[in-house]
Amino acid sequence: MMPASATRRAMILHEMGLETWRLRTPADSVAAPAPAVEVVADSLAPAIVADWERLRVAVRDCQGCELHRTRTQTVFGVGHSAPRWVIVGEAPGAEEDRQGEPFVGAAGKLLNEMLRAVGLGRGDVFIANVIKCRPPENRNPTPAEIGACAGHLQAQLDLLAPRLILAVGRIAAQSLLGQNEPVGRLRGRAHAFGPAGIPLVVTYHPAYLLRSPAEKRRAWDDLRLACRLVAPRAS
Repeated sequence: MMPASATRRAMILHEMGLETWRLRTPADSVAAPAPAVEVVADSLAPAIVADWERLRVAVRDCQGCELHRTRTQTVFGVGHSAPRWVIVGEAPGAEEDRQGEPFVGAAGKLLNEMLRAVGLGRGDVFIANVIKCRPPENRNPTPAEIGACAGHLQAQLDLLAPRLILAVGRIAAQSLLGQNEPVGRLRGRAHAFGPAGIPLVVTYHPAYLLRSPAEKRRAWDDLRLACRLVAPRAS
């Protein structure tokens, strides 16, 4: 008889379209997530809180590009104050613009299932986008718009200091890595981000996976790679 946790994982993988796949490493190979909390003042050291709150205000009031004229609100990001993983997507869509939260709707639901498949909840990671305002008609952000928001994202990563970055989708991957290669060529291996050399894994955007379910198997491989990169080392 399968343990309850294994049964639950099988159900999650079934929802992802990967019912025949199983983790090849023990469940405890993924470090136990820190308690899920919102990013609030009493969860961080005072100096970091001040920087975080200033950054939140700076993003909220940003007029660094023309997108501020058409947004409903900025989408700062949500999640754990000290995450092992930071998930970076492309840009807010219409629903994200309305709710002020990244990765909601169908793509967000699939992202949640992907995280659950490796033992993580939405509250165990921090989720952000390359840019904080929705481009009209959900078009791709321009290089100028990405450049205008680059400092905001970098500041978030500096303050959060994750052990791993998961870049979902072409624009997130290319922006973080400074490359023009397609996702298919960037995924499948570990990259190093920034002076600290934070491991960065590229995978497909959940919205793309909804349109191309056959690629979910490769996305599953990417998640397993990410888990291996942050797994506790044997003593």
